[in-house]
Amino acid sequence: MWQSIHVDDGSTVTDFLPAERARGVTIQSAAITFYWPPRPENHGGVETKTQKAGTPLLSPSTQEHHMINLIDTPGHADFTFEVVRSLRILDGAVCILDGVAGVEAQTEKVWYQAAKHNIPKIIYINKLDRDGAAFGRTVQEIASRLYTWPAVCQIPWFEGGKGRFCGIGDVISLRAYRWPDGGDGKTIETINLDNLQKLEPTFVAEMRRARIALVELLSSYDDALVEKFLEVHEKHHDVPSETILASLRRCVLNQDLKIVPIFGGASFRNIGVQPLLDAIVQFLPNPSEVPNPEVSVGRSEGTLAQLLSGEFSSKEIQKVRMNKETAKGLKERRPMAVISNLEACALAFKVVHDSRRGVLVYVRVYSGSIQRGASLYNTNLQVTEQAQRLLRMYAQDTVDIPSLSAGQIGVIPGLKHARTGDTLISYIGANPKTGPPPPLNDLQLRPIEVPPAVFFSNIESHSLGEEKAVKHALALLLREDPSLQLSVDEESGQTLLSGMGEFHLEIAADRLTKDLKAKASMGKIEIAYRETLLFPSEPQKGLVDRDIAGKKAKAGCTTTVRPLDEGQADDAALEGFTSASPEGGNRITIAMPTPGESSSTLAGLTKKLSSQLTLDMLQLALKNGALAALARGAHYPFPFHNVDVSISIDPASQIFGSDTSLAALSTVAREATTAALKQAAQRGTAILEPVMNVNVSTDEASLGAVVKDLNSERGGHVLSLDDADVTTSGIREELPAIDLRKVYAPRDPFDGGVTFADQEQAMTNNSSRQRTIKARVPLREMMGYLKHLRSITGGRGSFVMSADRFERVVGSREKVLQKELRGY
Repeated sequence: MWQSIHVDDGSTVTDFLPAERARGVTIQSAAITFYWPPRPENHGGVETKTQKAGTPLLSPSTQEHHMINLIDTPGHADFTFEVVRSLRILDGAVCILDGVAGVEAQTEKVWYQAAKHNIPKIIYINKLDRDGAAFGRTVQEIASRLYTWPAVCQIPWFEGGKGRFCGIGDVISLRAYRWPDGGDGKTIETINLDNLQKLEPTFVAEMRRARIALVELLSSYDDALVEKFLEVHEKHHDVPSETILASLRRCVLNQDLKIVPIFGGASFRNIGVQPLLDAIVQFLPNPSEVPNPEVSVGRSEGTLAQLLSGEFSSKEIQKVRMNKETAKGLKERRPMAVISNLEACALAFKVVHDSRRGVLVYVRVYSGSIQRGASLYNTNLQVTEQAQRLLRMYAQDTVDIPSLSAGQIGVIPGLKHARTGDTLISYIGANPKTGPPPPLNDLQLRPIEVPPAVFFSNIESHSLGEEKAVKHALALLLREDPSLQLSVDEESGQTLLSGMGEFHLEIAADRLTKDLKAKASMGKIEIAYRETLLFPSEPQKGLVDRDIAGKKAKAGCTTTVRPLDEGQADDAALEGFTSASPEGGNRITIAMPTPGESSSTLAGLTKKLSSQLTLDMLQLALKNGALAALARGAHYPFPFHNVDVSISIDPASQIFGSDTSLAALSTVAREATTAALKQAAQRGTAILEPVMNVNVSTDEASLGAVVKDLNSERGGHVLSLDDADVTTSGIREELPAIDLRKVYAPRDPFDGGVTFADQEQAMTNNSSRQRTIKARVPLREMMGYLKHLRSITGGRGSFVMSADRFERVVGSREKVLQKELRGY
């Protein structure tokens, strides 16, 4: 059914949580699957004077009913992880801008996140019916702040040039669409250029200028369009609309060209929505047109297509470190025979606890098809679960379906173990306990990165009898949102919940007590500091020789720790070591010989290991032990950061056959690392604080006050104003600037008929001109900043921030902080 829903009155289908409707903001991403054009049985569509109901407006080629998986993501900076995990599995994106506010700071942040994933995008400029809306100015901001070429496909239609916003002019088809005032969006009047000339000659002239600009822009990048342009004797208006559509699609799919189509409308009045849906089908890619997903098998990386073709698996036989029996069995089964039994490969990108349906796991299928009742092997957790039901989501409503095929997004209810970022595979003949044969049992799609938490608060149950229920509720909450982190202060015994921001933790507490019915309370929100070493340690030898969980355990290792400079944790593995990986801002290096460097030593180590252990399992156990030791500092209740942990094992004296179990290895690594950290900490440690990238938007009149406040009062460092060359975004630094003189933008209706260049010159001395300040500020100084910013800008200022890095607290600020943390 055609349904009108609005953010303004809280009826948005995708904002179904009580907290979302109460606060009027999107808190979590929500999925909807629908068809466009609507299927006849849905009785949806658009009635026009020249077209049948449900017929698309852009091109006859879109008359086929296309399935669209739509994910609505939050816009608030505290819920960035919801955007990150959604971008990980999307094929295309629609960026919705406010026609009054233009390109905002949070828009830039999400835009560059999408650019990291090379996601094709289109832009929809909304709210063009509001006072102060400026389509032309926003187009220019898209070019200057998002570093992309705007391909204007529609221009807004204001009655008589300065009247009400009534429709749009389609630059591609050279016709206009008008929506009746006060209508429900179902009826659209289509007017060709000849008839429009009699009604709005000025508007027609602007449409012709827009068509020329669009053809010129595409001709700079698409040879096929140039050939057609020459065929019509270089007459821009004679280039067929189908040719422009095809050219624009090629340019959008090629992300190197940085071309994005621009559309407009007023969604509250249902103007421009149907053409936008047509554009999604017309320009954004289908699953077969997106880059092949990255996968890893053991230590080798490649694409899913390489794996399915057999090319990837043949390399794995040589590269994966496994015992001789496993390798021999793999060769006997022939790699292609193993791969051919892979039925499906999917990524779990979201987990939701539903009060009626239980745990719902959202998945994106990348290859094959998941059938109802299929056994799914979780390669991250090495467990098998049953997909008893498959669901297609419509926000909070569901429809049972028999299967999920490649490219589709769906929900599997009832999975007990799957988490965000886990890879799920269906394999013919897989062992229910051990899963599919190697190397597929180690196949993993590229995981979803979880940003570091920067705020924390203590959680306390109302009584001892409620502790178990509270812990269960917290486990559900963390499974839903991996950007929340849980820890226990060893000294105080308090349970600490960490998150991305104050609002993030506030919503988490709301979910915990109201939705999950946990009888607990949250304390004061505080900042998650880190502790770091100032000096290295001497090598510390560890030995465990005792019973662990009722079993004999014996193992040894040698550990050394040393401080790292910020960023060194991400450096590549050191030569001569088989494992050096960044973990939570630290680097853990497992020193063992590689096959090519010391085959005799490697053979000796493999021989002394239990037949149940592989080298990969040994390294993982040592790493987990080191991580446990790094979880708490030596002098403060904060984790260690920027520490390099080097662990080495002597096979002759530190491996003891079957007694060297995973528990023994993990325990000895934890104890040896703890001893090394304590020794190094005796010579001194330092406190690290999170420093934030802050983007402040304010008017020209308040600019000086805001800059002074950031620099002087808050200990920050202003990097740039507006679009200066100095930025903190690595992606943005790589993008070439757009020559605004070559960017077409229609004149806005209330600009007095001047050009955009004239507007810019006039705004230079205009105190209401919006400016953007980019700065780096300690998070401690940003607590409660929004209220202060509004007070010094008369309510006109806003800001967004994201974590940059941890830096040492120095000078008087260090002494004050130490006193606060120690309590004396």
